[in-house]
Amino acid sequence: MDAYTLASLALYFLVMLAIGLYSYQQSEADVAGFLLAGRKVSPAITALSAGASDMSGWMLMGLPGAMYISGMSSTWIAIGLVIGAFCNYLLVAPRLRVYTELADALTIPDYFEHRFLDSSHTLRIISAIVIVVFFTLYTSSGVVAGGKLFESAFGMSYYTGLYVTTGVVVAYTMFGGFMAVSMTDFVQGCIMFIALILVPVVAILNMGGVSNTFNQIEAINPDLLAMLSGTSILAIISSMAWGLGYFGQPHIIVRFMAIRSVKEVPVARNIGMGWMIVSIIGALMVGLTGVAFVALNKIELTDPETIFIVYSQILFHPLITGFLLAAILAAIMSTISSQLLVTSSSLAGDLYHRFLRKEATQKELLLISRVCVALVAIVAIGLAYDRSSSILSLVSNAWAGFGSAFGPVILFSLFWSNMTRLGAIAGMITGAFVVLIWIYAPVNIDGQSLSSLMYEMVPGFIAASAMIWIVSKITTSPSSDILERHEKVTVLIHK
Repeated sequence: MDAYTLASLALYFLVMLAIGLYSYQQSEADVAGFLLAGRKVSPAITALSAGASDMSGWMLMGLPGAMYISGMSSTWIAIGLVIGAFCNYLLVAPRLRVYTELADALTIPDYFEHRFLDSSHTLRIISAIVIVVFFTLYTSSGVVAGGKLFESAFGMSYYTGLYVTTGVVVAYTMFGGFMAVSMTDFVQGCIMFIALILVPVVAILNMGGVSNTFNQIEAINPDLLAMLSGTSILAIISSMAWGLGYFGQPHIIVRFMAIRSVKEVPVARNIGMGWMIVSIIGALMVGLTGVAFVALNKIELTDPETIFIVYSQILFHPLITGFLLAAILAAIMSTISSQLLVTSSSLAGDLYHRFLRKEATQKELLLISRVCVALVAIVAIGLAYDRSSSILSLVSNAWAGFGSAFGPVILFSLFWSNMTRLGAIAGMITGAFVVLIWIYAPVNIDGQSLSSLMYEMVPGFIAASAMIWIVSKITTSPSSDILERHEKVTVLIHK
């Protein structure tokens, strides 16, 4: 590895660790400070933190790889994501911010329990288990991306990449908590934004401009430039259904719980959506232009998910290469840190504190939260040992799991006052179950698995929504306390 590239990466790691140390010194020494930074996060940090934690390694590796293989037909995923993210800011962010502060809820399971006054703790247990299971899988996708980056870009062992990437993330997350995660996400979001503009622009200029680039792509395979080529209505619905997942992603919607004020949500929305639209267009162009670049330069590309790495190594000075590789690390690490924090909060707060040590002090809970960060990271590394794992495949499974299990429950609970506790439980279990069955059931139709025919998010989300409505209709109506609180939230939002 060139000394300039190494210096850039070393500087990046040092900045991340320095932010973690600063956050550790500034954070309040209690669980609320560790998990939500005292609900004092600015709209700019909220927006970029939500965006960076959302757009993990799949943004710079998985999505360009899909675009490289399938061409413009992959843009349906991007369209669905943009619509879903906008609706998430519009529908979920304001009400969730007000409701969780009113109920003094620090985690999503915490919110569910307070929303339905669930003294049995059933909702807390089920939602915590869903978080631990799917987030451990989701975290492993980021670890896989880190391993592939070190192997492809640095010529180092895939397994060395697993440990280095995870080790740095664990260090600043374990000590700095939500404040460190949010601040590092902000910096990482800025790095990703610059990189995703710089790389496709330089690549297009290198190939003689937009016209020459697209002519070359058309000469290779004209179908790559057609959004409807090789797709069906079912495939388009499946791709756009990715947008439904936003309503149920704990690591994203927890950002809404931490913003300073509900009045600042529109500012965060404008910043976040602007960042997302530019970044996702850049990611798509990296993959599409890569088709022409690889052909013109006679490059043997064995893994399409590494096209961004190929660009960074060939087109740029080693110092800039280091910055661009840091952008991939930023995408990977921002998501891993968010997922580790949410998972550890469920293990420590929703399970350990509620069921094992109710008398635990704030100091003890902080310690347990930090230990859980390390434990989840170790399990994620274990899962990532399968070198053949596809980043996009791992992300899609976990994304569908959360979107189906939590998405309908979040939406109904925020907007439908007559939703019942049993309805929430039924919806959550149904969503998770349908997704798992859709992925793993040994059922084939015309030689194709259920998951390849339709993205599991679609049946999972629909089944969960239907179950919430049916069970809520046939069970006892919510208490007057629940209805009054729901009405109060509506009043506070419009105040």
